[in-house]
Amino acid sequence: MNIKMSAVVVLLIAVALAAWNMFLAPRNAGEETSSIIIPEFTQVAQSGQIAFEENCAACHGINASGTDNGPTFLHVYYKTGHHGDAAFLSAANNGVRQHHWRFSDMPPVPSVTDDELRWITKYIRELQAANGF
Repeated sequence: MNIKMSAVVVLLIAVALAAWNMFLAPRNAGEETSSIIIPEFTQVAQSGQIAFEENCAACHGINASGTDNGPTFLHVYYKTGHHGDAAFLSAANNGVRQHHWRFSDMPPVPSVTDDELRWITKYIRELQAANGF
């Protein structure tokens, strides 16, 4: 590979890393959550918020903002086109192997009912919609 080609490769890598940091990198735990837009939730999503805070927020953060133990759901990886609603049900019922993130595998959460999971999913989707996902 010649010097010009090497410079182009390095430049492309730098651009890709910059794009990752600007648009795709997950939010860090402790990041200000005040920039998260909290919509006026439907009644189902309000129930989901309560269930989320009781069962999910310890790892996925208040307002789904993420923590050191689990990723934010306010990210393009969790939008409907990439992880559909069934993925949330499956993850809670069956656990999920680590992917996309630096976090370890997620264990199943057997204490959450299927109804609560549907409410939680509605809450997450309304939160995502309000924040451009």
